[in-house]
Amino acid sequence: MSQSRPHSAALNRRTLLQAAAAAAAVTTVASFPSLAEAEDRYAGLDSDAYLGSVKTETKVTTEKFFTEGPAVDADGIVYFTNVAANHIMRWEPRRKKLSVFRENSNASNGLYFDPDNNLIACEGDAGRVTKTDAKTGKVTVLADKYNNYRFANPNDICMDAKGRMYFTSRPGTKDPTKGNVNAVYRIDPDGKVDQLLHWPNIHMPNGIVISPDDKTLYLIEAHPAADQHRDIRAYDLTPEGKLINERIHINFYPGRSGDGMCIDSEGNLYVAAGLHKTRKTSETLDTKPGIHVISPEGKLVAFRETPLDTITNCTFGGPDLKTLYIACGPYLLSIRTKIAGKATYKPAK
Repeated sequence: MSQSRPHSAALNRRTLLQAAAAAAAVTTVASFPSLAEAEDRYAGLDSDAYLGSVKTETKVTTEKFFTEGPAVDADGIVYFTNVAANHIMRWEPRRKKLSVFRENSNASNGLYFDPDNNLIACEGDAGRVTKTDAKTGKVTVLADKYNNYRFANPNDICMDAKGRMYFTSRPGTKDPTKGNVNAVYRIDPDGKVDQLLHWPNIHMPNGIVISPDDKTLYLIEAHPAADQHRDIRAYDLTPEGKLINERIHINFYPGRSGDGMCIDSEGNLYVAAGLHKTRKTSETLDTKPGIHVISPEGKLVAFRETPLDTITNCTFGGPDLKTLYIACGPYLLSIRTKIAGKATYKPAK
């Protein structure tokens, strides 16, 4: 089990007020787009310069389904989660074979393969992050608590070049004296855990990735309630693993924000966002459902619509890292891309 760094027992009133003021300040950096501006965002895109056509790879057949968290191992095998069925799935592209890799997955959501080809999983129901050894299959708990409270549903995870892992955790309590709030954490190679961002500075953290040069961390904010953050935020990632200089990279409000995302070798984000139909939240249909390619400058440069609701997450795979795998409703989809994904390790041929 991991050990948490010392942390005050509770945030006092002054700290909460300062955090709220900071959150309000950064929100004013980018104004919410009007309906006309949201529609104009999709006009004139050269999507073919980035994305091929959408292909269905496979479909889960369980009665309950909510696919999430795709990740690809060094052999090109795609792993993704069916949160509703409590499964981690395994898709072999060459053999066109779908199987259940793990039952009773503790509602695993985001997955990630480290440079040693070990499977890292965000186990929501268990409130922990685990590692499955690629050779032995042994499951090790990397982190399961902070400030003596279990994590609130770990959601998505990434890793920097120094082997430090960054993950999102939500939904949590708003009262830090009763449990952990919505937050972003860092797990160091020695097992120490640091809370880097937290409520109310951030509202509903979701997808998380790091740029190819290891200097910028991107975080999706995806709160469905009115007047809450629905954007992607960028932070400078310091050599010590701290996050500074927060800014809004792109704003999706009032539509559904991104859920998960990945990044290519040139620093473009591939974001799973939008809805085909509303879902009893304040989210509108201004964000179209599909893959949004966002440039390092924060501009939408390409879009490809995906079928059904709800698109959740994506990752790069294939021998050339130019196959984008997408979790969407009961489907695992794919899109060939013109630019290779960021490589955490070189895939086996």
